[in-house]
Amino acid sequence: MFRTLRKTVALIAGCAMLLGTAAGCSAPGDSSQAVVKSVSDIERGSSHDPSIVEANGKYYIFGSHRAWLKSDDLVNWEPFTNNLSTQFKDILGDFWEEWPKQPANSDLTGNMWAPDVIYNKAMKKWCMYMSVNGINYKSAIVLLTADDIEGDWTLVGPVVYSGFRNDTVSKTDVPQVLDSNEVPTRYLSPGDTEINAIDPCVKYDDNGDLWMTFGSWFGGLWMLKLDASNGLRDYSTTYETVKDQTDQYYGIKIAGGHGNSGEGSYIMKQGDYWYLFVSYAALQQTGGYQIREFRSKDITGPYVDEDGNTAISTTTIGSNWLGKTGIRLMASVEWSGNDNTNIEVAQGHNSAFVDEDGTAYVVYHTRFSNRGEEHEVRVRELLTTSDGWLTATPYEYVGAKADAKGYEESKLTGEYELVEHDPTTFFQGLQDATKKDSTDYKGVNTPATIKLEQGGTVSGDKTGTWQVKEGTNQVEITLDGVTYEGDFALLPRDNDLKSVMTFSAIGANECIWGSQK
Repeated sequence: MFRTLRKTVALIAGCAMLLGTAAGCSAPGDSSQAVVKSVSDIERGSSHDPSIVEANGKYYIFGSHRAWLKSDDLVNWEPFTNNLSTQFKDILGDFWEEWPKQPANSDLTGNMWAPDVIYNKAMKKWCMYMSVNGINYKSAIVLLTADDIEGDWTLVGPVVYSGFRNDTVSKTDVPQVLDSNEVPTRYLSPGDTEINAIDPCVKYDDNGDLWMTFGSWFGGLWMLKLDASNGLRDYSTTYETVKDQTDQYYGIKIAGGHGNSGEGSYIMKQGDYWYLFVSYAALQQTGGYQIREFRSKDITGPYVDEDGNTAISTTTIGSNWLGKTGIRLMASVEWSGNDNTNIEVAQGHNSAFVDEDGTAYVVYHTRFSNRGEEHEVRVRELLTTSDGWLTATPYEYVGAKADAKGYEESKLTGEYELVEHDPTTFFQGLQDATKKDSTDYKGVNTPATIKLEQGGTVSGDKTGTWQVKEGTNQVEITLDGVTYEGDFALLPRDNDLKSVMTFSAIGANECIWGSQK
């Protein structure tokens, strides 16, 4: 039951634990310790389209263009290499020549995209699913395996193809699946079922079956069952072709389509739900890139947002990334007192995982307001609201986690900066492009001010009520008639690592963040 803050929230005693390592004793309810003394001490990593996996007591990120990172603490990252780093032409060259290579796209070097890595329990191998990309959607997702997560990697073979035509389809497994060498017209139209076979995500379901999501823009995002014994396509599972639902070759449609934006699908199980993250818009600094969230009780869907909107597009929607389908996980924020020359923009193509202690995280790449197309990896904790949605913390993870048992009332009341992640806005650069040192940006969220009063009322730029769930950090806050469910977290701020109380909540299909002044 929720109750007002006239009553005292349970105190938390003891020492904060950071990723299983003692962070040092702190005051009751204070789990805000950082693993670095200043932001400048963080060893940053750059990996586009980062996919994260745990192994050997470490965290590994695999990204596009063979950008590999590893970390002991999810904060500091170092690059590493394997045989794919330098010998990729020996490993993938024959397949590149056979399928994706074309005169206008003849170099394999920049065409290894968005791998996802999982340990296959039956094979006792690490399995890397990587898209080998060609122009005109002529791509394929291939499987590579290794005995150790750091390599070496060996090519097993292709899993799924795209961009096939009547004169090339014989080089694929499409005739085996369709029982025909004639390519149906639906695979020839990006407004129908012509996809780009990129951006794989592979997960076991609750029954131990293996599934892969994939696809990008155009014909939508899809899901295939894999054969867990060999990591390749499960040819014994067949699919009917039903428009905007299933396809004989690509399997089950889970999102997007009809030429609308949507890529980098990633699914994760937490509690009772499977969560689907999809990146909308274009990845460039001013392209509007952003993460949208959906969920389903079943791994195969249907995936819907808080308002019940399906993730699947059934019509062409111009600039669907400015629409309100899907919960936008985060936007660009101009917190007061921050270094607002370096605001996160175009955050997207995420992965997500649940750590051994049950803490969930989202891992993504971001560009910045003053650094052009330069990008870095960021990590945020994902908090579960009382109604089962995942919401990202207002500040990046630097070792401090939310205390699920709650905080003292004195830590919760006071003035907060409030940010609404409006899905219809996006970073568009400087208001005046001639003023290079300016921080007057278009499409950056500027906070309002509210005050959480003792007794459960809210005053300030928005008014309403608030209450917490006894013995937890979960909050219900009503602002101007809209009710949001969320969580409190005492976290270090991004700019100076000063610990402040924050909250992150979802309501009316929109996410809000609060940061105590």
